[in-house]
Amino acid sequence: MKSKYVILASALLISVATFAQKDQIKAAEKSLKAGNAQEAVTILQGAEAASATAPDSEKAQYFFVKGNAYLELANKKVDEGKNLSLAAKAYQDLLAVEKASGKDKYSSQATTSILDIKYKLLNSAVADTKADKHLEGAQKLYDAYLLDKKDTINLYYAASTFVNGKDYATALKLYYELKALNYSGKGVSYLAMNKLTAQEDVFNTAKERDFAVKIGTHEKPKTEPIPSKRGEIYKNITLILVQDGKTEEAKKAVTDARKANPEDVSLILTEANLYLETKDFETYKKLVSEALEKNPNDADLVFNLGVISANAKNPEEATKYYKRVMEIDPNYVNAYINLAALMLEDEKVIIDEMNKLGTSAKDMKRYEELKTKRLNLFKSTIPFLKKAVEIDPKNIDVAKTLLNVYGALEMAPEKNALKEKIKEQEGK
Repeated sequence: MKSKYVILASALLISVATFAQKDQIKAAEKSLKAGNAQEAVTILQGAEAASATAPDSEKAQYFFVKGNAYLELANKKVDEGKNLSLAAKAYQDLLAVEKASGKDKYSSQATTSILDIKYKLLNSAVADTKADKHLEGAQKLYDAYLLDKKDTINLYYAASTFVNGKDYATALKLYYELKALNYSGKGVSYLAMNKLTAQEDVFNTAKERDFAVKIGTHEKPKTEPIPSKRGEIYKNITLILVQDGKTEEAKKAVTDARKANPEDVSLILTEANLYLETKDFETYKKLVSEALEKNPNDADLVFNLGVISANAKNPEEATKYYKRVMEIDPNYVNAYINLAALMLEDEKVIIDEMNKLGTSAKDMKRYEELKTKRLNLFKSTIPFLKKAVEIDPKNIDVAKTLLNVYGALEMAPEKNALKEKIKEQEGK
């Protein structure tokens, strides 16, 4: 008789706890409707322990209200990133409960809210990175990926942003995750000019873009290939490993990558860059030659060889590659920009020598020679800077570099005309 009484008492306790949780959920809903999301969160925290033993219907309701409360706080910009993640976790718990129970009272609304949170995280991450808050932005990008793992590009952006925030350990972990997924990012970009904004918009499919052109909102449709990002991913893996003193592990990583992706030429560049970092110049040159043999007319490949050569302090070779890019694709703007920048690096050497000269006749003569050399250097960059501005008139930094060159050469008409164009671009 005594044991039956104990069982009955336990049942009554569970029943009381269930009613208490119901009341707390109702109180939280009431606070939320009154605009007090923080109070709702506090009430729900008191109900958290009881939710573990609650019926599935109450668990689902608990997680739904919890998600709504955290989302409301995020919408009010209260610890936005943290509360968006907490809201998403609550909604995901809700979906798991209703999937297991076979009921979907709140699932549809929760799925919509999760999608909303994903885009809020992405927009907030963009704002963070613009404000140089890279670690906060990187975490939001990763949280957005966790909400929708089909959208793998957010994992790639998260890893890159952790690199920008100098959290190399987390970046390496995400790069290994990308490696395990064999992510490449290779694809096609469908673009068209928005008539209202004069900006290029990106469309998910050619059909969507062509429809926009057909109804007249867009014009100048074009399709551009999106190159593989595997090379960059493995390059960053190897650079982080080399930085950590794990050179052999870095070599193995890039060798394995090439075996798994033998047709991905960008990985040859990654391996070349690794041997460049470790000062194995013979292997570096061999790999560069291999890359060129595979695809001598790939403008991106040749451009990257130019960048690697410039980083290796080999300006003659870099110049050769940049000019070759211009032959392959006369509108490859970065080749013109990089070549002009490479040429302008010589100005510092000239200025340093000029500053060391005295006032003797010999020194004054040398000063005039260097002054002429500097002006000739500026003149030699004009064709490349002009072409870059012509291809990409919205690149204000390049335009201002050309403006400074015109100023140094006392080319007043050209300088004034360009100044007006810059004002027009900045006013748009």
